[in-house]
Order: sequence, then structure tokens, then C-alpha cells
Amino acid sequence: MSDTEASADLSLPHAVALAWGVAERPQRGPKRELSIERIVETAMKLADAEGLGAVSMARVASALGFTTMSLYRYVTSKDDLLLLMQDAVADIELPEPPEDDWRTGLRQWTLASLASLRAHPWYSRIPISGTPLTPNVMRLIDAALRALRPAPLSDQEKMACVLLVGSYARAVGSVQADIASSGARADEVNGQRFAAALGQLVTSDGFPDLAPVIASGAYTDDEFDDFAFGLERVLDGIARYIDERGEASSLQRDGVPDSATRVAEDATLYGSDKRVREAAKARREAEKALREARKREREALKAARERAEKNATKSA
Repeated sequence: MSDTEASADLSLPHAVALAWGVAERPQRGPKRELSIERIVETAMKLADAEGLGAVSMARVASALGFTTMSLYRYVTSKDDLLLLMQDAVADIELPEPPEDDWRTGLRQWTLASLASLRAHPWYSRIPISGTPLTPNVMRLIDAALRALRPAPLSDQEKMACVLLVGSYARAVGSVQADIASSGARADEVNGQRFAAALGQLVTSDGFPDLAPVIASGAYTDDEFDDFAFGLERVLDGIARYIDERGEASSLQRDGVPDSATRVAEDATLYGSDKRVREAAKARREAEKALREARKREREALKAARERAEKNATKSA
């Protein structure tokens, strides 16, 4: 091992150094060939087939035909093995993102990440312990940043966007893993098997907003792509932030403060002016009237729903 590799090894956790290939490997091993790669591959096969609970140093060693102590010559702990498994899952192929369309690139990246999580549902069961340090995970982050090249964002903002979409994919992957491991029937998962019972139990008296959703069938609708809808809304939020940031930057370049800042500054400077006071009072009264109007609208909608449900019950 070179001096550079040795220094890197000393500054990194052992499993991370193993993943980067800068940790010293055993010089003498068992008679039959054994390697870190084979150990990780076997552990992943066990986890894919039986879940993360099936992975132990003893179980992996048995599957490979070696003693448990033989494995410890290569991987010093189960935690190290789990970290190496996580890094292996992140070794995925990604399409090259468009040069001028960050949104399409980030969408492709998120969909590819979710596909990998679906292929290895146990991944989301491993707790997050800190900033990613292993090579494949960091290559995955690099790919997301490459997708964000066209976006006029700072490095910190780009990293926050990667964390946002990555967390969204992980959360969805975790839910899907729970459902897959439950063994429930499809009509139990989406709730359609219980739709009739829910329609009778969930009434507008106790659930004024949920009851009509159940009555419409939307509550148990499994044809609507919730993940795709949510992802587009996340991307909408990033896009809006970029647009507003661009407008603010343009105003600043022209020497014009943004509207919120300008209103606050003007209120401080001219708040004692009679006309300003009258306008502020009128605004507060208008805001109060709007809140009251919205309240009346909600009450009217609730009454209309109740009348419609009563008429439907009479007709039935």
C-alpha cells in the first residue's frame, strides 16, 4: 500500500476505506478464494431473498462455506458489511442528463434511485449515520449534481436539492418495502376490499373532508401515480425557487430591492404618514373579511355535502 493510501486509510472509517480500496487487505486468507466482493455479494443475495434480518456474519460465512472468523479477516464487523452493501446498491447506471434541462435530469435520477431501492427493499432499513463517504454513493451524488448543472444555484442549494429528491425517493421506497414485506393482497393494500365498510363508518359527521373522498373512490384508487405526482410537485418547488431567485437577482443588478424588502423598508420610513396608516388599516380589514368569507364558504360546502349525502341515502 502506498503512503497516500495509508494516509487516506488512517483518516477514514475502516469500511469506507475498504470501499475506496485504500485499506490494507489480509495477506493470507483461507485456502479457498475469499474476497470482500464475494462477501458483499453473498450478503446482498441473502438480504434480497429473506430481508435484512437474515444477514449476519455467521450466516454469510455459512453461505460461502467458510468459518465466521474467516470473514472477520476481510470485514471487521456487521456494521462495516452493511455499509459496503449500501455502497454496492448505489452502483447503478444512469442516463446522461440533458445539458440544458435540469428538471428532466433530476427526474431521471430520482426514478433510477427509486428503481434501485425497489430492487433492494432492505436498503431503507439501514439507518443513516452521517454524510455519505463511500465511492458509489458519492458517484450517485455527482450524477445528481451533473443534472443540476444548468440550474443557477449555489453549491449549497444544489446539495439541498439532491437531499430533497433523494429523501423523497427513499421515503417512497421505504413505504413500498413495507407493503411488499407485509404479504397483503392487492385489494387489501389499496383498501378496495374494505371500501364498502369504510363508506358506512366514515361519515361526514366525524370526517367532513375525508368522507366525500372515500365516497368518490379516490381513497382506494391505486391507478393514480402518487409518486410521480409528488415528484413533479417537488420539482415545481425547486423551479419556482429558481425563478424567484432569478427575479430577485435581476432586481438587485438593476439596483431595485425585491418587493417584500421594499415594502418593509417603506413601512419603516413612511409608516407615520396618514394615508399610509389608512391604507394599512384598510388592508387589515380586507384580510379579516377574506378570512370570514373563506370560513363561510367552508361552512356552506359542508352543508351542501351533508344535504347531498342525505338525499343519496333517501334515494337508496
